[in-house]
Amino acid sequence: MLKFNWSPRLARVVRPQGHIFYGWYIVSAAGGIQMLSGMLWMQSYGAYVVLLQDEFGWSKALVAGAFALTRIESGVLGPLQGWLVDRYGPRPILSVGIVLFGAGFILFSQINSLLTFYLTFALIAVGASLGGFATVMVSLVNWFNVHRAKAISISQIGYSFGGLSVPLVILCMEAFGWRTTALLSGIAILVIGLPLVQVVKHRPDEIGETADGLASLEKDKSKLQQFFSERDFTAREAMRTHSFWFISLGHACALLTVSAVMVHLVPHLTEGMGFTLAQAGIVISLMTAFQMLGQIVGGYLGDKVNKRYLCIGCMSAHAIGLLLLAYADSIIMVGFFAALHGLAWGIRGPLMVALRADYFGPRSFGTIMGFSSLIVMIGMSTGPIFAGYMADIYGNYELGFSYLAFGAFLGSFFFLAATPPKIPKPPQAMAT
Repeated sequence: MLKFNWSPRLARVVRPQGHIFYGWYIVSAAGGIQMLSGMLWMQSYGAYVVLLQDEFGWSKALVAGAFALTRIESGVLGPLQGWLVDRYGPRPILSVGIVLFGAGFILFSQINSLLTFYLTFALIAVGASLGGFATVMVSLVNWFNVHRAKAISISQIGYSFGGLSVPLVILCMEAFGWRTTALLSGIAILVIGLPLVQVVKHRPDEIGETADGLASLEKDKSKLQQFFSERDFTAREAMRTHSFWFISLGHACALLTVSAVMVHLVPHLTEGMGFTLAQAGIVISLMTAFQMLGQIVGGYLGDKVNKRYLCIGCMSAHAIGLLLLAYADSIIMVGFFAALHGLAWGIRGPLMVALRADYFGPRSFGTIMGFSSLIVMIGMSTGPIFAGYMADIYGNYELGFSYLAFGAFLGSFFFLAATPPKIPKPPQAMAT
């Protein structure tokens, strides 16, 4: 039997006590869950937009409105979802979410009107929210401290693999139709997602582990001193800080571009630039490949340099990339867009989670993320509706994408202002 030779540096990260740290199994499961979301819904939605418009004749704004409403619904659900995850742990919430996510796709395959389209996508949105990113992140920020940015970035590579697989989904649509593809997607979510959920655990102390797999807190004196001098923020304390609001506003500005690209990239390429559906899928794969590269770079740099400065640079890249897409007249400009947007998204995405966890701690992280989602959803829902509305009026995406690019650049100033909050003093009993 072949034996893998671990380098000392890698062994300290993956096998800190001589065996593979269980947190990395959770990272793998979280990556698989996010891959389902990225492949079957978030990254494939643009292809559904084209086919739904062909079949039903709905406007761009109406089709984008369904995506926007699902983001609003997820944002409103956020505080309750965060509290439930903090209270009961991620596994039961993930289980409910995966069932709703899969059932939503199965029902989506049978729609015949705009109303049923909106209703089924609402169900998909609730399921994807409960059974996806925000819930698994609560587990990861509890299981990792020193290697938090790495763990989050590696888990989100699963989402990128989903994006790379979008051409397969598009081939399935072209071969069997979008309804059969949606039905098969729902079944795949249930068959693959539910077993992955069973791997996820809330906190390391449930199985006698510690964060990052360190044998004891005393191994790092700085961490021991930090434990006695600091404590995690409650949700109420976090919302009283300027950092909570500036990070949330910066995150919302970033999602102006991300959400607009999710919904309108494929229509822009096929209608505005004459790409085929399959060629548009290749552009998504290229963008996702750079996103994956960004996640690897961001995971490494995020644990070593100031995360806030990385976010500022990413916001500028989002803005430049969207402007390139808006005025692209060649495949080269589209390629530069895919590289810039993908890198920015890949680096910045995990840092949104890690930065909040660094500032506010893991104990009430789910609730804090939930309340933050009320602000973040503004960008996620506004971006696609605005871009679609402007395209319906002017016949192209140039002006809409330009305004959204300016919004992304504005977000860099919010991250600049999101300096670390003042740590709340521990109660007298804890200090004693």
